[in-house]
Amino acid sequence: MTDADKFLYGDRSGGSNPLAQADWSTKKLVWVPSEKLGFEAGSVKEEQGDECVVELTDSGKKVKINKDDIQKMNPPKFSKVEDMAELTCLNEASVLHNLKERYYSGLIYTYSGLFCVVVNPYKNLPIYSEDIVNMYKGKKRHEMPPHIYAITDTAYRSMMQDREDQSILCTGESGAGKTENTKKVIQYLAHVASSFKSKKDQGELEKQLLQANPILEAFGNAKTVKNDNSSRFGKFIRINFDVNGYIVGANIETYLLEKSRAIRQAKDERSFHIFYYMLTGAGDKLRSELCLEDYSKYRFLSNGKVTIPGQQDTDMFTETMDAFQIMSIPEDERIGLLKVMSAVLQLGNMTFKKERHSDQASMPDDTAAQKACHLLSINVTDFIRAILSPRIKVGRDYVQKAQTQEQAEFAVEALAKASYERMFRWLVMRINKALDKTKRQGASFIGILDIAGFEIFELNSFEQLCINYTNEKLQQLFNHTMFILEQEEYQREGIEWSFIDFGLDLQPCIDLIEKPAGPPGILALLDEECWFPKATDKSFVEKVHQEQGTHPKYQRPKKLKDNADFCIMHYAGKVDYKADEWLMKNMDPLNECVATLFNQSTDKFTADLWRDMDHIVGLDKVAGMADSMHGAFKTRKGMFRTVGQLYKEQLGNLMTTLRNTNPNFVRCIIPNHEKKAGKLEPHLVLDQLRCNGVLEGIRICRQGFPNRIVFQEFRQRYEILTPNAIPKGFMDGKQACVLMIKALELDSNLFRIGQSKVFFRAGVLAHLEEERDIKITDVIISFQAWCRGYVARKAFTKRQQQLTAMKVIQRNCVAYLKLKNWQWWRLFTKVKPLLQVTRQEEDMLAREEELVKVKERQQLAEEQLKEFESKQQQLNAEKLALQEQLQAETELCAEAEEMRARLAAKKQELEEILHDLESRLEEEEERVTQMHTEKKKMQQNITDLEQQLDEEEAARQKLQMEKVTTDAKLKKLEEDVMVLEDQNSKLNKEKKQFEERISEFTTNLAEEEEKSKSLQKLKNKHEAMITDLEDRLRKEEKVRQELEKNRRKLEGDSSELNDQIADLQAQIAELRAQLAKKEEELHTALARIEEEAAAKNAAQKTIRELEAQISELQEDLELERQARAKAEKNRRDLGEELEALKTELEDTLDSTAAQQELRSKRETEVTQLKKTLEEEAKIHEQQMADMRQKHNQAFDELNEQLEQAKRNKVSVEKTKQALESELNELQIEMKTLTQGKGDSEHRRKKAEAQVQELQVKYTESERHRQEVADKIVKMQSELDNVNSLLSKAEGKNIKFSKDLSSAESHLQDAQVLLQEETRQKLALSTRLRQLEDEQQNMREMLEEEEENKKNVEKQLTTLQTQLADIKKKLEQEALSLEGAEEGRKRIQREFDSVMQQLEEKTAAYDKLDKTKIRLQQELDDLIRDQDNLRQTVSNLEKKQKKFDQMLAEEKTISTKYAEERDKAEAEAREKETRALTLARELETMSDLKNELDRANKLLKAEMEGLVSSKDDVGKSVHELERSKRAMEQQLEEMRVQLEELEDELQATEDAKLRLEVNMQAMKAQFDRDLQARDEQGEEKRKQLVKQVREMEVELEDERRQRSQALSSKKKLEMDLGELALQIDAANKGRDEALKQLKKIQSLMKEQMKELDDLRLSRDEVINGAKETEKKLKAMEADALHIQEDLATAEKLKRQAQSERDELQEQISTNNTKNSLLADEKRRLEARITQLEEELEEEHLNTEMVNDRLKRMALQTEQLTTEVAAERSSSQRLEGARSQLDRQNKEMKLKLQELEGTIKSKYKSSITTLEAKIAQLEEQLDLESKERQQACRLNKRTEKKLKEVMIQVDDERRNTEQFKDQVEKTNTRMRQLKRQLEEAEEEVTRANAYRRKLQRELDDAAESADSMNREVSTLKSKLRRDMPFNLTRTMNRSGLDSDEDVDVKTEAPEPAAE
Repeated sequence: MTDADKFLYGDRSGGSNPLAQADWSTKKLVWVPSEKLGFEAGSVKEEQGDECVVELTDSGKKVKINKDDIQKMNPPKFSKVEDMAELTCLNEASVLHNLKERYYSGLIYTYSGLFCVVVNPYKNLPIYSEDIVNMYKGKKRHEMPPHIYAITDTAYRSMMQDREDQSILCTGESGAGKTENTKKVIQYLAHVASSFKSKKDQGELEKQLLQANPILEAFGNAKTVKNDNSSRFGKFIRINFDVNGYIVGANIETYLLEKSRAIRQAKDERSFHIFYYMLTGAGDKLRSELCLEDYSKYRFLSNGKVTIPGQQDTDMFTETMDAFQIMSIPEDERIGLLKVMSAVLQLGNMTFKKERHSDQASMPDDTAAQKACHLLSINVTDFIRAILSPRIKVGRDYVQKAQTQEQAEFAVEALAKASYERMFRWLVMRINKALDKTKRQGASFIGILDIAGFEIFELNSFEQLCINYTNEKLQQLFNHTMFILEQEEYQREGIEWSFIDFGLDLQPCIDLIEKPAGPPGILALLDEECWFPKATDKSFVEKVHQEQGTHPKYQRPKKLKDNADFCIMHYAGKVDYKADEWLMKNMDPLNECVATLFNQSTDKFTADLWRDMDHIVGLDKVAGMADSMHGAFKTRKGMFRTVGQLYKEQLGNLMTTLRNTNPNFVRCIIPNHEKKAGKLEPHLVLDQLRCNGVLEGIRICRQGFPNRIVFQEFRQRYEILTPNAIPKGFMDGKQACVLMIKALELDSNLFRIGQSKVFFRAGVLAHLEEERDIKITDVIISFQAWCRGYVARKAFTKRQQQLTAMKVIQRNCVAYLKLKNWQWWRLFTKVKPLLQVTRQEEDMLAREEELVKVKERQQLAEEQLKEFESKQQQLNAEKLALQEQLQAETELCAEAEEMRARLAAKKQELEEILHDLESRLEEEEERVTQMHTEKKKMQQNITDLEQQLDEEEAARQKLQMEKVTTDAKLKKLEEDVMVLEDQNSKLNKEKKQFEERISEFTTNLAEEEEKSKSLQKLKNKHEAMITDLEDRLRKEEKVRQELEKNRRKLEGDSSELNDQIADLQAQIAELRAQLAKKEEELHTALARIEEEAAAKNAAQKTIRELEAQISELQEDLELERQARAKAEKNRRDLGEELEALKTELEDTLDSTAAQQELRSKRETEVTQLKKTLEEEAKIHEQQMADMRQKHNQAFDELNEQLEQAKRNKVSVEKTKQALESELNELQIEMKTLTQGKGDSEHRRKKAEAQVQELQVKYTESERHRQEVADKIVKMQSELDNVNSLLSKAEGKNIKFSKDLSSAESHLQDAQVLLQEETRQKLALSTRLRQLEDEQQNMREMLEEEEENKKNVEKQLTTLQTQLADIKKKLEQEALSLEGAEEGRKRIQREFDSVMQQLEEKTAAYDKLDKTKIRLQQELDDLIRDQDNLRQTVSNLEKKQKKFDQMLAEEKTISTKYAEERDKAEAEAREKETRALTLARELETMSDLKNELDRANKLLKAEMEGLVSSKDDVGKSVHELERSKRAMEQQLEEMRVQLEELEDELQATEDAKLRLEVNMQAMKAQFDRDLQARDEQGEEKRKQLVKQVREMEVELEDERRQRSQALSSKKKLEMDLGELALQIDAANKGRDEALKQLKKIQSLMKEQMKELDDLRLSRDEVINGAKETEKKLKAMEADALHIQEDLATAEKLKRQAQSERDELQEQISTNNTKNSLLADEKRRLEARITQLEEELEEEHLNTEMVNDRLKRMALQTEQLTTEVAAERSSSQRLEGARSQLDRQNKEMKLKLQELEGTIKSKYKSSITTLEAKIAQLEEQLDLESKERQQACRLNKRTEKKLKEVMIQVDDERRNTEQFKDQVEKTNTRMRQLKRQLEEAEEEVTRANAYRRKLQRELDDAAESADSMNREVSTLKSKLRRDMPFNLTRTMNRSGLDSDEDVDVKTEAPEPAAE
């Protein structure tokens, strides 16, 4: 076991110890709470009611403990478990014990359900090497032990598979190890995702990515009390990957650098590391150049030289310099960086003193200033002057103001901090530039977040508040993803689920920090204080106390702690904050004079750092704050943004990016605060586990279903486990999954089936994966077995052939050895050369050899003649085919000419339309000018209205002066206040309704976000598709190049063939007399070949046309890409608006339970909308698939045409040279035609380009018009995104209204059902409202009770005052006092008794809670055990069923083997009968051989007789010829028999092959037909169901919206009526405004008339455009613009409604303020004087609000008129768009018809060619049959074919009758294959037998040769006496014998032997 294995796998031998198991079971071990150890182990001894007596195992003490405090202990086998979700008893003690055991044994990583827990080891572990990276590479999570590499690998793999962005969030407290884990993540990704294989060959980008971290650590990390390498800034490292998964680049974003650490540090802490690295590691030369000194001489290094144990600063300095070099940062920039660092330190050494007679500061020693100026390359005197007396702008003039000592020191510190921050920002920018060098586009990214952890110091400042604020947000994201989203998905999918409350809501704390208003948060109050000149830190703290004093997460400090100003209760604990210099830190002011000096520096580096001077906050602001110079402050108001605002925005962007990714959480935990290895403090770890939500996460993972998979993927992946569960044909995914799970026999508790996914508990999918792997291995093993059997059989047949060959060789060798030792043979060999006869024989043999050569030449010539004849026939057939092709091509050319004429006519029509469009453009421009003039008029009207409103304000101010006289009317006002309270209650109800609407908007926003994600995914898919298409195009170009090369090769071959033909013509010249007729036929064939060449040229033409079509398709693709880019831009703009809306909506939202319920309701609606979106996405994908199919079909047609052209070339080019002149002429003609066609196409393209240019001009004009409209509606652009959704919905309604005409019958029934449902819903809504009213009544009752309580308190106060009076009058009213005291005592007693009862009830409630928790845990454990038992039972049942299945399979296999044995026996019998027949034939052949031998002997005797008697020579020769002829006849009969046998074998093989092919074709056709019918039926049904559902959903949405709008309208009218009673004075101004509005409406009506005239002209243009068929694109563009106009109109409508809602909200806020004021009046009657001032202020506010209300009312009325106008225009435009849609459909139908005609023509030509090819093949078959003369075989084969056809017909009938018995046919196919194999074996045996026969024939031929030789000897003797005729007959007989020899040599296999 290696060191790495110890720290990865550990030692789990203790878990399997039987002694420990027995100890656990006998002692009843449990966990008991302990103060020191957290929890201690103990054994239960006794149970006494609610208490137990527990004996502690370590100490042996017996303790009494309540049962609720005891926690169960897990069995020993679960010790050191890797995933804590597997624990049977899940509680705090078990989790803590497991982490502790693993930590003590060196295992720092542990899974806890869905995330990973890391405990800081405080030492280096050997588990991060390259070997371990390779171990985890590509492995699944459950296959390897827990590690950060496993988390990273899962994120990387899910990014590659799902194409979804990932993020790894390392969260935890400071010092928990987040930075180290981020380093390991980057290291793993750089190794895995690099394009280089080994670490040595690692690329430059990967090296730079790894070296960026040391640089950032040196400049951004520091030593703190908790952590030696604490990140004092946050970073988000974004690593981009391409499509193949390689690293393309990276980007680093930093957050909130703690720059104050550069000037001061706390005790035992260091500044940033780089200062110490530079001071210790710099050489002498560098030290002198940088003017460096000792640590103690620098004031900014507060604690001097502080070292870090185990780290050398010199080594780290060299490492950072090497990292700079790897990051390719040049040396001059490095030195500039270090100079800035040294200058920062020198700025701290500058000292200032007060002058004697004034507060002005002076600099006695300027050495530090000189050094700093030298390093920064600026003038010393200017620098000192700028610090001591800077120029400040006062009003419009600049004044030099002398600074005090404190101001000068503050300015220097601010400069030091700003210069360090700018340097750090420049460094990050430089690193990002180095990491983004590659120009490859990133497809997806993995983000790694390393941000400062939660911090609690003694003195917590503004930086700590920001850090803790970010940690609150990250913790909220973690809770949201881990708990809320998980459970919401269960509800969305319709799974039964009891909601688990996490119990740690972080929103109140976040609202306390970031809420902008109502009441404002800490950051908002800080920004507000920054705007006031006289504000201080104390005033800020007082304002925070005043606004947030009652917040539950806010506390005021105790009196003893004077340091802290306020406390915040964070999720990790209580934090005390000191608000010293918070205003300055938030504003971050600088000395502008010094900043300009830095900007004008001669050093390029410093000048670049201080390049942006516009965003600096000057010292004049600070001066304005101190000296209240209002002019200086107001001049620069709004010129800067505070640090809090910038950081809040930056954090918001980070959170949006994290929400758009799939987060992977790593929870880092501190074991102790002493930084000791091997020590773990239990209470510290428990607090972190509770804060991080580890236990709840494990509980949800166990109770929930963490593994989920989509239906389609589940079926695709695990259908191999259930092969026969799903029937053939189409089936819904959900039904298929249900059948599969039934077949798998899973326990019902282990899975849930949702709407779109299957959910599994933890571990089930892993079990299914294992079963799948086993199944796949079985399949592969069986496949390998088949392959090995085939190879073995092949080798066996080869060995058999080798054995037969060896036997032949042995036989020949034996014959040679017999003859070798025979004496007569030796004598014969010695005597033979001495004879003269032998020489004569040699001469004869030489002459005979010459004769043989001549005969061979003659045979070659005859064979060549036959070949030429066959070629001539082929050429004739091809000529006919080419003639038919030529006719088809001529027809196509004629059609093309007709199309060209149509195009010319269309071009003229388009030009006319262009003129019309130009005129229309001019009209639109005139309309735009009119709109400008109208806009000016409207602005003038608005100015007039504003003047009138100012006058009304003046009148109101006069009325306010008279308000002093209304003090006597206070009692009446109180009555009015009561009335207002009633109104307030009504307004609260309305407020709730408005909050419901706000929740609707939030749901819409969430929908938009999900839409953006889906659009991004679609974009990625389309980009991948485009890349595939481009790759295909490249492949097609390569294929074309290869075809051209082949053509050139064929031309060269044709030239060589022509040379050969020329040689052959010389030989054919001798035989011209016989071939004269054939030459005439050749001339006709050549004429046909010319026609074929013309056809080939026409085919080339079609190829070019298809290429042009491909180019057009590419142009369409580019247009689609541009449209997508535009859509993405729009999406980004909408996203920005969404973020703005989010901020505003979050400000107005309150976290209440009612809102959450409403959100859950709205989210259900969101899921429905998501489904519709997914269906639309599926439709889009289907369209894309259709496009692909069309494209592929076009390419297939091209390939077929190219192949046909190749075949034509091969057949034609053999006789090409004789006809080159004519071919060239035809080619010239074709070139002219193609040039003319190209010119026509060029003209057509030019016309299309002109049309597109005109379209662009038209779109530009439309855009200009839209821009003008947008300028008019600038004030109303905040809710465009929400309104766009509604506009889309209305667009869909219009589309569906067209479809309603086809499906009215279905929808009427649906409408009836809908009406019933709406009635039920209305009843439910009324019931809900009644319940809400009852709830409000209860609340009112509660409020009344609270008011009674307040009255009692008031009475108590009055009693106390009376008591003071009574003390003075003790003597007079003693009796009354005693009675009062007795009453008070009674009240006190009653109060104490009530309190005691409350305490008892609370104690009882706590006990009940504890018992409930304990019982819940026991229930969970019991459920877990029950699940385990169910799993074991199900596994056993599965094993039993598998065993039964195995038995059944073995039985079937045995039956199969029995059947095969019977078949084999039957076949063996058949083979035996065949063998017997062959043996008989052999016997006959042997008899023939014996007869031949006898004839041989007789012939020899005759030869001897001839030699002896010369007279009888003629007779003997004639007899010899007769015998020879008889022998030849016998040989021919033997050959015929052999050929018959071979033909029979071939016929059987052909019949079997045909049977197989026919069966496969029938089966494929049957399956296809079934699938097509099922798919069509399912698609139609689904489409109808979808349409009905969508219509129902949309109708419900519309009804809801209408009912809500009507209710809101009624309520608004009521509110306006009530407000009109209160604001009588404002009615006069409103009436005047209404009069002006009427005037404006009249103007608007006139404008509307003009608009109607313009629209009529537009309709006329559109009617003219209907005639043009080729202007589809232009029409589509018009339709898009019309849709945009519709959207803008609907947006205007929605904006008007939103502004109306905002007005109501403002009214409600004012009413609430009035009610608050009334309450204060009741309670504080003594402070009426103070309240009068506040009332005046409130009245002022109300009057301002009323003025705003007037203005907004005017704007709403204006908007209503505009909306009405835009509605009418939108309806007309919609009509035009419908007409354009109809035209589009007609054009598409025409295009489809054209494509169908072209395809049919091509198909017809292809079918004709195929038919001709088939005819030629049949002719060849007939000729071969005629040559073989196998009429008998033809008859037999015809009989067999008839039988086979009968069998095929029977099988077809069987397939039609028995569709379900496909599997039986498969078994039949297998049997046929086996029979084929057996038939092949029979063929091999027959071949062997044929070879034996051939050998015997060869022996016979040898004997015949010997006879011929003897005959030749006789000829030589008798040649002198023989006549010429006799010699001629001898020659003929010799020829015949030679032919016999040639025929014998034709057999290939005996020759091989």
